[in-house]
Amino acid sequence: MWDWSLFVCARKGHLTYEPDEPGLRDRLMAPTAGGTAWRCLRCGAFVTGGQHGSGPAAAAPLVRRGQELRGELILRVFAVERFLRFLVIGVAAYGVWRFRYDRAGIQRAFNNALPAIRSLYRDLGFDVSHSKLLPFIQHSFTYTSRWLTYLAIGLAVYALIELAESVGLWLATRWGEYLAMVATSIFLPVEIWELATGRITWLKVAAFVINLLLVIYLVWTRRLFGVRGGKAAYEARLRTESVIEVEQAALAAASPGQPGHGQPASAAVQLAGDAPSSAPAPSSASASSLRPTPPPSSDST
Repeated sequence: MWDWSLFVCARKGHLTYEPDEPGLRDRLMAPTAGGTAWRCLRCGAFVTGGQHGSGPAAAAPLVRRGQELRGELILRVFAVERFLRFLVIGVAAYGVWRFRYDRAGIQRAFNNALPAIRSLYRDLGFDVSHSKLLPFIQHSFTYTSRWLTYLAIGLAVYALIELAESVGLWLATRWGEYLAMVATSIFLPVEIWELATGRITWLKVAAFVINLLLVIYLVWTRRLFGVRGGKAAYEARLRTESVIEVEQAALAAASPGQPGHGQPASAAVQLAGDAPSSAPAPSSASASSLRPTPPPSSDST
């Protein structure tokens, strides 16, 4: 079975922590020939290297382990997709901005490249007559300079939003997850309307499915907007999987005062021969009555 914790430790290195509490510190360390080994908070192995921190146990970092690391990898796949969007939209914003200042030259270059573009469409299996991109480019030559400026600014802002989503998802931050969820949800109605009223293509369907899966995945697994207990429940789950939390629970179970601890078994169970007698001690009167009666004297006869 694949161990995501070991996989991440192999790439990033181990993460250890030295708590101030003596009992807990003893459970997280082990003397070795190469020095003191500390238990990794991610994979749970005792290691002598890696990033080492110290302080109170309550200040120990919450480290993602197991399934949470797999979820982080899934978020990075979406982060790469968002970064590719940033590149495409950024190039489009730059092209519109340059087109504003050199419209005639760009129009000549487009007209010269149009036959090659049509041939590329046919080679890829697309119907040029159903393409919306080429008519949009041809119609853009009639736009005013002010409108092109607004379009370039809008595309640039959209590209920056995609870049922010990519960074937030890659780092698996809370704000990045909220930003990606909100920004993606806004465009879902537009994509549904395009699929319902326009021509359905595999590119539109793929984009809609990716965005829908991202929204569902973020809301359900990251517990956004209070779903499944919200942030408090999400952090509580991380703490239950924490190595320090597990060791603290084991230490509390083995502490004095628990059944079977705090005194030896020989003191808890007393031998029958050592048990005090429950019968009361005989009184002086009863003791005298038990003495033998002396025989009668011979002088009385």
